[in-house]
Amino acid sequence: MGEAPAAKTARFPRWRALTGLVSLAAVAGVLVAGALAPAVAATSLAASGGITLFESLPHVLTIDAPMAASTVYAKDPKTGKFAPLARFFQQDRIPVGYNQIAPVMVDAIVSSEDPRFFSEGPLDLWGTLRAAANNLGGGKLEGGSTITQQYVKNVLVQGCEHSAASPAELSACYARVAGSSGSAGVQRKLQELRYAINVERRYTKQQILTRYLNIVGFGGNVYGIEAAARHYFGVSALSLTLDQAATLAGMVQDPNALRIDTPASATNGAANAYALTRARRDYVLGRMLDGGKIRDAEHEQAIASPVVPQVHAIESGCAAAQGATYFCQYVQDVIATSTAFGKTPEERYDTLMRGGLKIYTTLDWNVQTAANAAMHSTVPGVVEGVDLGAATVSVQASTGSVLSITQNTTYGQGSAPGTSALVFAGDLQQGGSTGFSAGSTFKLFTLLDWLETGHSLYQRVDGRDRTILRYPDRCLPGGVFRNTSGWMPGNFEGESGYVGTPMQFTAQSLNTGYLAMAAQLDLCDIGNLATTLGVTLGNGQSVPLAGNTPLTGPDEILGSDAVSPIAMAAAYATIANGGVRCEPLVIQSATGPDGHALPVQQRACTRVVSSQVAAEAATALHGVMRYGTGQAANPEDGTSLIGKTGTHQSLQTWIIESNTQVTTASWVGDVQGAGDLYATWYQGAPLADLRYPLGRKVQGPIDALYPGAGWPSS
Repeated sequence: MGEAPAAKTARFPRWRALTGLVSLAAVAGVLVAGALAPAVAATSLAASGGITLFESLPHVLTIDAPMAASTVYAKDPKTGKFAPLARFFQQDRIPVGYNQIAPVMVDAIVSSEDPRFFSEGPLDLWGTLRAAANNLGGGKLEGGSTITQQYVKNVLVQGCEHSAASPAELSACYARVAGSSGSAGVQRKLQELRYAINVERRYTKQQILTRYLNIVGFGGNVYGIEAAARHYFGVSALSLTLDQAATLAGMVQDPNALRIDTPASATNGAANAYALTRARRDYVLGRMLDGGKIRDAEHEQAIASPVVPQVHAIESGCAAAQGATYFCQYVQDVIATSTAFGKTPEERYDTLMRGGLKIYTTLDWNVQTAANAAMHSTVPGVVEGVDLGAATVSVQASTGSVLSITQNTTYGQGSAPGTSALVFAGDLQQGGSTGFSAGSTFKLFTLLDWLETGHSLYQRVDGRDRTILRYPDRCLPGGVFRNTSGWMPGNFEGESGYVGTPMQFTAQSLNTGYLAMAAQLDLCDIGNLATTLGVTLGNGQSVPLAGNTPLTGPDEILGSDAVSPIAMAAAYATIANGGVRCEPLVIQSATGPDGHALPVQQRACTRVVSSQVAAEAATALHGVMRYGTGQAANPEDGTSLIGKTGTHQSLQTWIIESNTQVTTASWVGDVQGAGDLYATWYQGAPLADLRYPLGRKVQGPIDALYPGAGWPSS
């Protein structure tokens, strides 16, 4: 009857058991006259002077909400309504109301477990006395429990599972609330009855039965009638047939022995037609016939039916979120770090796994599906000689909503090639990745500082190949960074530097040109701008340009620092949004089991760059996609795009592109930072060039789904 796992209970002297039996008999004597209603029973007990032990027991049962699965939702593009993406649970339970349970299920469980449930009080008098006598003879105290008493026991067991901090504590708690032998067993029955009387005063019979059916176990980690109906038969509790209802009603007697989702079982599997479960089902059907709940013809038809499970196993976690596993994992990591779901990591984990949350995400299935197709048709999961990784993340510029996250690997734990549970689009805190060197996509912050300090896109700058020895940096003592090593970068594909304009330097991603611009600015200001636009190192620290140590120098403006794709996408989305930065958001809203909203991260948009500077930056970035290094990633569908490419030492490659509505960052690189993407080829092209078709295939559908407008004139 939904018993907890067996626990060892100490043997007590026979006189203690006899005392308990006498107490139980005294209580029963008070209740025997017509199975009095709970309120009358309580009054009678109070008037009886011979049941001191019973009266000394606690009588008010603390009833916490039973563990329930949390569900993560994404909007279905066909219906416009949210549909489940993944569920998280320790106990697979979906609470339902009385009117959501088929009447035949009510008849089945009452007929088999407590035929007088609706007409009598909380005590099955003769069954309890018979069980107590058996206990006095040394046997287990089994049987004799009404549905109300069974509900009480399940509540107490659930309390153990909520509160126990260790397996040892859990075992000891089970022994206290579900011990079945010796005087402890008798006292447990007394305590159950004491609580049951109060429960029947507080709730109607329908409410008690509903609560019982929502909490009781059905084998494995399946709990509650709705989850059981879905798991074993693929239907709702409201749609159960007679034989299905009788099967489930029979299973509560010994859930793990009678479960029908283990067809290989030698004792109760497909080979013997689930013989144990069928026998118990037929017993339930017989009780229903005897009680007048079904007719002879219905009984004969159901008895003749085989037990035919239609198992729909639901996996807990993001592995079930097919097509959006890495988006789901990122959502899970956000929950794990948000105080809206608990004060500590442990509390947040328990809330997700037990709290019955409903979490509504920002995922756009149309964008996600298109980006998935682009990823899997472009970037392989495994290439010999390179720990190849790739990710895309798309962010709605005006809201910060993350519309999609994709990855080239197979989601999962383990060391198999091409398998990862890390979210490459995220950072160490949310995603488990430490980020990747941004390459020339990081030049955005030098460009913005150049424009904010009054410089022009068309100003002539000496970008020739040369060593610049001094860079202003007010974050350092003395206010200067000295290039004592004589470091001088090369340009992409060996191009020579020249005297030109920031407009040209941006389109062609000229390193020497950008260093010349930085020499007229302040490295500290450039780093602070990156921080202002939400970009930190992948480990969460501020970029060293902002004054933190160790300072590696002006090479950082060329993207030597490892950052997350999602942070870089949000930074470029700021330009698309006219200088207003919106914090990236994957959770739109969340509610607890009572339907009340949780204080999750709210949409937060702040102006961080003037609209004029944003427009000027967009003009320069527009050149990248029209005739510069990003042209190969342009779907050429008539949409005006901005963007920037980035490469770091043949290890990491990027393309970030955007229309006025949605920004996508695409990264392809070596996860360990060791392989050469220019020396390793795939389908006739170096791995370093995969970013272009990847970005193009993602951007084209976005342009159709979120049509971009024209850019403001600078």
